[in-house]
Order: sequence, then structure tokens, then C-alpha cells
Amino acid sequence: MPTVELRFSALPEHVRTARLVAAAVARRAGVDEAVLDEVRLAVGEACLRAVGLHQHNGLSGPVRVVLTEEEKKFSIEVGDDAPTAAGHVPAARSTAETHPDPDGDGNASGPGSEADIDDQMGLAVISGLVDDVEVTAGESGGTIRMSWPAASLAAGS
Repeated sequence: MPTVELRFSALPEHVRTARLVAAAVARRAGVDEAVLDEVRLAVGEACLRAVGLHQHNGLSGPVRVVLTEEEKKFSIEVGDDAPTAAGHVPAARSTAETHPDPDGDGNASGPGSEADIDDQMGLAVISGLVDDVEVTAGESGGTIRMSWPAASLAAGS
């Protein structure tokens, strides 16, 4: 089970590198060429989300990307160190449905804020691109796990 691990400073300019590495490793793992653009876009969204969470929370730790090639599956895990508020379950749903503006002043600073809306939009995009996606979050950070079918290299020869 070959694995590639990538860590980068939480800066938007590093997301492109993560996308390129993910596409190269996915190609090597046997992911269908027609799906590589989806892999690139999903990794870009997940990494941008992690970068945004780090910047929003003033965190200096790196964003983590783990790419794993299994027998018939290629997996990517993007991790952040941003703590999640108690009771806030990350999901790709409309923020207005799940977290209305608590003050009614249009300036929510927690769930329902512009940062939360961007977060939810990113999750919605990822969910639209990836059939097998799992989002987890907790006090020590969050993870987005995505996987795609991969053909065995031996079978493709």
C-alpha cells in the first residue's frame, strides 16, 4: 500500500502543488484519465478549505495531505488543525438552513458567517465531485477522506 505524504504551509499558493502531486499519484495508481480533473478539483477544494480554516483560526501548523494507493482504490486524506465548535457537524448543506444568523444583524461571527458559508460551499463542491467522501471534525482538527476506483497496473498492461 504505497503512500505519499505532503505537508505544506497554510497558504493558498501551495494548493496548486498539492493538486499537481495528487493528479500525478492518482494517474500512477491507475485512476481513469477521465476522472483526473475531478481528483484535481476535489483536492484543490479540500486544501483551500483547510488553508482557510487555518488562516481563520490563526493556526501556524501545516495542512496535511496523504495519498494512498490500495489494490483497487486510490484515497486522499486532507487534514487541518482547526478545532470545530461543539455541536457543529460539517456537512454540505445550506448554511442558512443549519445556522441562521443568531443576532439577526447579518454579521454572524460563528456558524452562519461568510467563512462558514465558504466552508459549506467547498464541501458541497467536493460532495458533487466525489462519490466516496467522508468529512470528520473534532477539537483537534478535521479530515476530508476521498477515494476513487483505481485499476490495477498489472491488469492495465
